[in-house]
Amino acid sequence: MGSSTKRIADVYFLNKEYYAAAEYYKRMLQISPDSAGFVVPFGFEQKIKETSPRKDDYEYAVYQLATSLRLYKNFKDAEKWYAVSNKFTNPKYAQSEFWYGECLRANLKYDEAVKAFENFIVRYKANDDLVSKAKLEIASCRYALAEMKYPRLLRVNRLMNNINQAGSNYAPAMSNNSGFIFTSSRPIGGEGKNQILEGSTANVKVFKKETPYVNTIYAVDGENPASQKINIQKVNIDLKKMETAAATIHPNGQMMFLTAWATNKENDKRNIYISRKEGDTWSSPVSMTGEINVNGYNSQQPSVSRDGKYLIFSSDRPGGFGGYDLWYAILRPDGTVGNAINMGRKINTSEDEQAAYYIPANKTLLFSSNGKIGLGGFDFYEAVGDFVDWTEPVNLGYPFNSAKDDIYFTALDEEGREGYISSDRESVCCLEVFHIVREYLNVNGTIIDCVTQKPLAGAIVTITGNEVPEQVSQTDNNGNYHFQVGSNRDLKINVMRDKYFAKNISYNYAQLVQVDTLLSSTLCLEPMIINKPIVLENIFYEFDSSELTEQSKVTLDTLYQIMVDNPNIDIELSAHTDNIGTEPYNLSLSDRRAKSCVDYLASKGITVDRMTSKGYGFSKPVAPNKLADGKDNPEGRALNRRTEFKVTKQKN
Repeated sequence: MGSSTKRIADVYFLNKEYYAAAEYYKRMLQISPDSAGFVVPFGFEQKIKETSPRKDDYEYAVYQLATSLRLYKNFKDAEKWYAVSNKFTNPKYAQSEFWYGECLRANLKYDEAVKAFENFIVRYKANDDLVSKAKLEIASCRYALAEMKYPRLLRVNRLMNNINQAGSNYAPAMSNNSGFIFTSSRPIGGEGKNQILEGSTANVKVFKKETPYVNTIYAVDGENPASQKINIQKVNIDLKKMETAAATIHPNGQMMFLTAWATNKENDKRNIYISRKEGDTWSSPVSMTGEINVNGYNSQQPSVSRDGKYLIFSSDRPGGFGGYDLWYAILRPDGTVGNAINMGRKINTSEDEQAAYYIPANKTLLFSSNGKIGLGGFDFYEAVGDFVDWTEPVNLGYPFNSAKDDIYFTALDEEGREGYISSDRESVCCLEVFHIVREYLNVNGTIIDCVTQKPLAGAIVTITGNEVPEQVSQTDNNGNYHFQVGSNRDLKINVMRDKYFAKNISYNYAQLVQVDTLLSSTLCLEPMIINKPIVLENIFYEFDSSELTEQSKVTLDTLYQIMVDNPNIDIELSAHTDNIGTEPYNLSLSDRRAKSCVDYLASKGITVDRMTSKGYGFSKPVAPNKLADGKDNPEGRALNRRTEFKVTKQKN
């Protein structure tokens, strides 16, 4: 393992040239491009003593190769090499199992990733935050396993045109007047110069050609970005020796805010610049004020809200919660800004929050984070608020998110139903642009009277679900209702109408995933007549007792559901006997039996102020206890031994 090869690899690594570094670490391990898989050279585990410098070099090269592969997002190959370094006993490589778990997760091997993270937590002894990160990864893997079983109502398609060329293609942005822009690190050709990379500890200089992969902003002129044939042009921004990325254009089309940094590695802090439209070109960008850019720290990914009132950006400046936080400032019409304000703990975590997008029409903030439970890497989250307070962010689920990085959203419409995102879900290494459309489920139905079979106009229909904002509608003259919902998770439809018993219908994912329009069968409502007794069939008690049998509880569960479905009714539960025994005895027994029914419903959560109990003994028979000839009538007595309920009040 040549020392010069190691020094060159290390210089590339220190300069964040991870692809080149990986190639040289492979040379250390004598891996050629046509090697089958990966190899352990020289049978190291058998031939080299534990204390051999050659073993140290070997383990170092394996770990550095795995890390280089991971850092340029080649998780497939990185997984293989971390599987090797994970077996090393040298404490220097104790983090291998954590990174191995991350690679497994990125490669959709969630169950294996959980085991790797659990093993890491048990074995890792260093006092840093990797253990807490491993716990977050475990929670995320379990969330992902559950989430991916039930894909959401979305279409996500990679753009199949020259937007997604070599290099990274990301940060799509739409403008009312300037069309579609995005950032790309695609090769643009060198200037025939050499770049010198220096290693501060290796005492070595590496010459290489001027890197052709430079982040630059591009525009698609007046065309549909998803079209097969599009015209892409570099946006001419006069910032010499700087890379530009992640731009946003003000809704008036006259101001562009962008991220820029020096191409030299010694001063590569990201800053936000503003450029103004001058005819068909853009002015030379100017660095924004100290409210936005802070010396020695990064400010990046500017995003102007669709109404032009706010500038949101990501920064690692002091005053945040750790890593990169989201900040915002009031944006004035002339492009100047107010004070920069942190967006708060609900939005920000100890890790990184980036690439925000705010939709004023529904007060929705979309952003990406790698510090919350998700599918892995950066995930999209959504919170609702007005920059004073926010709801708890909600993960947008699968397939909006993937096991890799999902970041940068821009909307095509006022409500964010359709847009573009960046993701490396289908790439070995790099972000690509995807078109995303939120789909909707149409829910239609008809309500009729169970007795007359005629349509019921004016019935109140409410649809709810774990991930569906409550919607309320009213049936038309034909008894019809219609909803459009943005989730195919479990749904519940509640139907209520004055002087009718309410009903509920529930649908699970297995039913909803099969359709794009849910045509619920015609639903009939039973008329409700106040104080009309309704017999509860199959209510039985132990002999000479008020104790309910198990079969009776099943019937009472039906009444419980009626009470749940109709929270606006009060009822009386009554018990009746035949004429065997004395009147006082039967009154007492029936009263206790009616009360046992109320007690059972109360035990299930129905409030007692909605129920009364009454025992009538044999005072209200519904059939003769004796036949006309004076003989006993067992059938009649059986009908008289009954439990009833009646609605005593229906509240508005």
